Amino acid sequence: MRALRLILTGWRFHVKSLTLSAFFLLTSAIQPILFATMAYFMFRAGSTEQSLLYVALGSGLMGIWSSTLFGSGGAISWQRWQGTLEVSIAAPAPFVLVLIPITLATATIGLYSLTATLLWGKLFFGVPFDLEHPLLFLLSIPATIVGLGMLGLVLAASFVLYRNANAMSNLLEFPVWLVTGLLVPLSLFPGWVEPISWVLAPTWGVRAIRDAALGGGDPVGAILMSLGLAVVYLGIGTVLIGYFERLARERATLSLT
Repeated sequence: MRALRLILTGWRFHVKSLTLSAFFLLTSAIQPILFATMAYFMFRAGSTEQSLLYVALGSGLMGIWSSTLFGSGGAISWQRWQGTLEVSIAAPAPFVLVLIPITLATATIGLYSLTATLLWGKLFFGVPFDLEHPLLFLLSIPATIVGLGMLGLVLAASFVLYRNANAMSNLLEFPVWLVTGLLVPLSLFPGWVEPISWVLAPTWGVRAIRDAALGGGDPVGAILMSLGLAVVYLGIGTVLIGYFERLARERATLSLT
């Protein structure tokens, strides 16, 4: 209960903090609208209205992934720049419990993307918002947030070993958009792409949300896969965070690692 209270308190604090960041608001609210607008015009020419909702949901997930990637990938580096990393490491709670709220918050702030793209599509493009499975749709959103948040934990732990973490973030943004099927169906890609998508949480998150909204597919299975991957990511992230702490202590370069 103490660990859960720590995570919830940290998550609430970091969500409020990120909401005040112009960078995250731009990434989460403005950028997805621009991509969604371009996609609407491309799909509208010869597609059905349901395809427009397909695009709206994919564009929203693009924003969630972007905020998770940039926020979680630079989480430790930002703490180092702000001078709070040493205090966080020295706190009685394990450092991984300090970091989890940050990565969950970066994924949560991406909900601006989903809300913005759906409202934008409804107001200006007449995108219908009739959900086939409303309850599953509501369940799929937190499952997606948890899956991406734990993937962010892995990114936060691994990116700290690279000086050019921002460049790594830029490198991963567009490829993940493609291989997880956020806008382009995976059936259009070579066969070797699909196995890669299976180990990425955005794949199952967008499947869960789309299947619940549009019908068809297996939204329950996608929700369970997203949560299952979250557990795997948590284990990997915990190991990597432990390695980072040990390496920093051995070299006595916590603020420089």
